[in-house]
Amino acid sequence: MQGAVASPLTAWGNFYVIVGTAAATLTGLMFVVLTLIAGVRSPRSSGSIAAFGTPNVVHFCAALLVAATLNAPWQALWNASLVLGLCGLGGVVYVAIIVRRARYQTSYELVIEDWVWHVIIPFASYTALMTAALLFPVNPTPTLFCIGAVTLLLVFIGIHNAWDTLTYVATELYKPEPSSQEK
Repeated sequence: MQGAVASPLTAWGNFYVIVGTAAATLTGLMFVVLTLIAGVRSPRSSGSIAAFGTPNVVHFCAALLVAATLNAPWQALWNASLVLGLCGLGGVVYVAIIVRRARYQTSYELVIEDWVWHVIIPFASYTALMTAALLFPVNPTPTLFCIGAVTLLLVFIGIHNAWDTLTYVATELYKPEPSSQEK
């Protein structure tokens, strides 16, 4: 029985090693970047970091969790399905928290692109992960493609949102103050 259970997961091993490694590396990089930003910029509300920075780490960690889950030596697919389903459910709940944080922070006014990348795409990703987790024990081979796409999308969401945040910080928050001659 163990050979039959492992076969659909074994074919995806390299994919999840690559995606999991990328997610873990990007998570660490987010810590470095936030540390550097905290040392340079003037104190501001932590609301914008909670709304725009922390979700990137959560998405990277969710991708890492999925990668680790699908590389574990499960005896039955329903065990992995349960972990994946809980990860998807946790992600959906967390997106609701992101919406609340984004609405109540006062440092930045969201535009449509922000709602798409910070709310709509993550919500769709975590919902797809929950759905795929339900179908995984019944039809693992095609479901693994959906789970793989969701995992990669979570990494891309984190990359996009981290880049968007960093370019905002670099271009808007660090504008040089006008000299006395320009005033």
